Amino acid sequence: MADVIAYAEMRDGTLRPVARETVSAARVLADELGGNVVAVALGGPGSADAARELAGYGADRILTAENEAFANYDPDSAVRAIESIAGDMSPVAIVFPASAQGKDLSARVAGRLDRSLASEVTEFDVEDGSIVVTRPVYAGKAYARLRFRETPALISLRPNVFPVVKKQGAGVAEALDLEPGEVRTRVSGIEGGSRERLDVREADVVVAGGRGMQAPEHWKMLDDLVDALGPQATLGASRAVVDAGWRPHGEQVGQTGKVVSPSLYFAIGISGAIQHLAGMQTANVIVAVNKDPEAPIFSVANYGIVGDAFEVVPRLTEEIRTLRDSGG
Repeated sequence: MADVIAYAEMRDGTLRPVARETVSAARVLADELGGNVVAVALGGPGSADAARELAGYGADRILTAENEAFANYDPDSAVRAIESIAGDMSPVAIVFPASAQGKDLSARVAGRLDRSLASEVTEFDVEDGSIVVTRPVYAGKAYARLRFRETPALISLRPNVFPVVKKQGAGVAEALDLEPGEVRTRVSGIEGGSRERLDVREADVVVAGGRGMQAPEHWKMLDDLVDALGPQATLGASRAVVDAGWRPHGEQVGQTGKVVSPSLYFAIGISGAIQHLAGMQTANVIVAVNKDPEAPIFSVANYGIVGDAFEVVPRLTEEIRTLRDSGG
């Protein structure tokens, strides 16, 4: 059977949005291969109940290990779990999210299984029985198509690229016989940001500012635009802004920050350096505002406004608020 293992990332006893994306994508791949989807989730007590939701996204089997030691990501235990399941099943593919946790785990599993890993995959297909994937290279300036010659194919999926699709799977829930091993890494604490907005990787709309905002106190203007757009929107920033200390690193979008693929991306006062484009050019719709008509950001923008952000953004915010208030 050409089965596909999908690693379902959890946090605080709940599924992360990338877990649903990963299982949905694994369902598509398994359907093309004629196999089943086996979701694997590790978490603290009670996480098995949350993981059962994955049946609605195509999981045929849901394997869960519950232990207080797994409440925070334990890489050694996660690797042992994937390795053991892969040894029992001989899957055709193992799919991970290309999140911080997924990148760490997929690389460890690739080393343990001695198999190649295709990371940040944006497309996949099955050709002549082999899995073929597409991933960005050269900071997103080109794309490479890779064919796996051996199984299991190890794939990490770029977040927000693959749609979440509800499709009922068999959803057989099983407990993994997994005990914590020797602790080599321990999470001593987690510090969250003070903002209550979405992470840039999970938001459907991102409003990002660059050096064209001139000073950190001007971010109130972008805050107002985010508020007008609604709860699905959040703030982002360019590397130059973060390096200057204007915004926290958690908001940085780019090759050395976070890769995002929202439905709508606003680039305000961002010139569009290659480093930044590598992190956002897969957004469905890109709106750029910049005074320089030759700014590289316009080469990837769907809509470009050549003008002063301090004049354009307040007007844009006002129009969006009017539209939302009217029910549009």
